[in-house]
Amino acid sequence: MNKFIKYLLIFLIVDILILGAYFGLKGLNSGGRTPASDDYEWVEMDSYYTPKNFIEGFLRDDAESRSLLPISIRNFGENTKVLKTFLGKNFAGPKEVELKMMFPGMEEWILVEIKYKDEKKREIQRANLYVLIKEEWRLADTGSLTR
Repeated sequence: MNKFIKYLLIFLIVDILILGAYFGLKGLNSGGRTPASDDYEWVEMDSYYTPKNFIEGFLRDDAESRSLLPISIRNFGENTKVLKTFLGKNFAGPKEVELKMMFPGMEEWILVEIKYKDEKKREIQRANLYVLIKEEWRLADTGSLTR
């Protein structure tokens, strides 16, 4: 066999082995991964629900005033992995540093996903991003979580 063909075959075999190992490991790493938001359970709020923080109390009271109870929520708190999946009107996968830049004096932030049925019995699901500035909670953005 010609020397050139031998080197070409060896080169092709090595390349195939490297590519196979790369895509095999990549498939193993991404195959079993679940989104961080799936680690949180939906909690149903009705008029008897005891809120765990100010935001939950606000959401319950707001839903009660609009006659939307019961509603379901997932409170992600300050989970940065879930924040990366947030897609809103003002932010797309923001980092905590970006939030601090957009909201000077921000002390905390909370990401909450809400699910409820409107007056026409359609199911609405959205994610709200709240920030705490000077001891006052504000709605920073509303949108959804990408999967």
